[in-house]
Amino acid sequence: MDASDFDRVIERYHMALGELINRNPGVYKELYSRHDDATLANPFAPFGPVSRGWTQVAETIERAAANYRGGELIGFDTVAKYVTNQLAYLVEIERFSAKVGEKNEPASIALRVTTILRREDGAWRVVHRQADTTTSARQAEALLSK
Repeated sequence: MDASDFDRVIERYHMALGELINRNPGVYKELYSRHDDATLANPFAPFGPVSRGWTQVAETIERAAANYRGGELIGFDTVAKYVTNQLAYLVEIERFSAKVGEKNEPASIALRVTTILRREDGAWRVVHRQADTTTSARQAEALLSK
């Protein structure tokens, strides 16, 4: 696979986020691995703890999509990308706006995201995604529980 092929996979992955933030989790779920080792670590407690295995991952994706509406993609800043024939990873800052939860005004959201993809049956599938809101330097005390 050449870099342009993988870039098309990432374009679809980004498009799927655009669907997710408009309450359509279907495209996002299509991209995910159905294996027991698939994991999803979302940044916010309402979306649940780390999910493992297709059933938990699918439920978490549905729960996340239910919390967004009126979303608009702003952009993706690629920090790192590495691709082999069977495994790839992507580190990005995702930027979008959406109405979140019960809020009626859109909020700007930036997430630091690490995504690992694996070739399964000839297609790239997300096998792990971890997202958090740390997109800039913070004080050491930010690690402490409140």
